[in-house]
Amino acid sequence: MQGISEFIPTEKKIAYLNSLLKIGFDTIDFGSFVSPRAIPQMRDTAAVLNGIDLGSSRSKLLAIVANERGARDAIQFEEISFLGYPFSISETFQIRNTNATIEESLKRVAVIQDLCIQHNKKMVVYVSMGFGNPYGDEWNVEIVQKWVDILADMDIKILSLSDTIGVSKPDNIEYLFGNLIPPYPDVEFGAHLHTEPHNWLEKIETAYNNGCRRFDSALRGFGGCPMAKDDLTGNMATENVLQFFETKEDLGLDKEAFGDAMRLALEVFPKDHV
Repeated sequence: MQGISEFIPTEKKIAYLNSLLKIGFDTIDFGSFVSPRAIPQMRDTAAVLNGIDLGSSRSKLLAIVANERGARDAIQFEEISFLGYPFSISETFQIRNTNATIEESLKRVAVIQDLCIQHNKKMVVYVSMGFGNPYGDEWNVEIVQKWVDILADMDIKILSLSDTIGVSKPDNIEYLFGNLIPPYPDVEFGAHLHTEPHNWLEKIETAYNNGCRRFDSALRGFGGCPMAKDDLTGNMATENVLQFFETKEDLGLDKEAFGDAMRLALEVFPKDHV
């Protein structure tokens, strides 16, 4: 939702999220405690949270934060289990996305991690620009490895490699997951892949075959990162992820509830965003 300029009414957001909670996903990224000036669409996150019905849902809630202030806002809510932070290994994009250098961002990670430990929450760090960047900053797999080493040493237990602009390919997906996962058996590595309709399968298949079991997705592939370049590269479509897993393992999801959420998504998101 964050890249859509037209404000989605709070009631619509609540209804959509409640439909997702009935499906049985592991984690729902439901909102962001960020500056309303930077991301106006997320200014009602606290109100949305108050309307969410966790009920008997097995899903846990994740909120995105970009600094200590956002983290302190988020930790006040017992319903939130995870705080997600976008840590870019591209200096240019880190400044563009969170108004901080990489060095400053690393200090934020340390502070937010301490807050999570104190308030019984877990931190999810998204290694943004994990598969390359378009800004001219140096990128190679050794740089990715260096930052993963540093973050893992900070006791971050969930690291999601983020293909912020859709440049991942089977070869770098295979190399990164194949070389990062084995040395860190106590770290859960995730794939936050942005895709186009023709290349989603090769990306998720390569990540899965190289040990990844945490996948971020959005129904119908809606969305992208509004701070990346000048356009939105779509998120991995949830229905594609589920199609892939049908041949691998039973996720135990409620298919009827998933169908209801798919239909509701068409009402929530503007038609020109499909």
